[in-house]
Amino acid sequence: MKTRKPVLLSALSILFLCIAQFSATAQTTMEEFMMKWENSKQFTLAVVDKMPDELQNYKPHETAMSFSEQVSHLSSTIAGIGKRFLAGEDPSFDLAAKPANKEALKAYVTACYDYGAATFSNLSEAQLAEKVEIFGNDASRRQILRLLDDHCTHHRGAAISYIRANGIEPPRFNGM
Repeated sequence: MKTRKPVLLSALSILFLCIAQFSATAQTTMEEFMMKWENSKQFTLAVVDKMPDELQNYKPHETAMSFSEQVSHLSSTIAGIGKRFLAGEDPSFDLAAKPANKEALKAYVTACYDYGAATFSNLSEAQLAEKVEIFGNDASRRQILRLLDDHCTHHRGAAISYIRANGIEPPRFNGM
């Protein structure tokens, strides 16, 4: 009887961990992803809005990207990867654009995020599941969507640190 209790507890623990792991890796629907994508766009625009025009070229170190470069890079990557790996059409804007001020940067962010939304929403379930070669790896297009989301988060986070380094309170994060 004494050995049954530890075995039962171990089995229940393993079952709980399996359920937790499955829940943590469950796929979201495209509808859920697109809602998150719109939130990412709005948050990125709020970040750009916080940095004054005179600090758009701020960089914490000579080897770092400037604030504007961080945001331009995360934005252009949406369209570049969307076109190359997610069956997107040619964008109607210049992927190599270097926005000169805050308003131009906000317009560029909007164009790139909107391009991404239009491209992503045209993908069928079969296309999302299809594996393609990207940067030396095979990944499903669904994985590439997550890569883009992570990439935006990474560079937006760097841009937020630039805002803080200048004594400015960044916008409050809203994850939903």
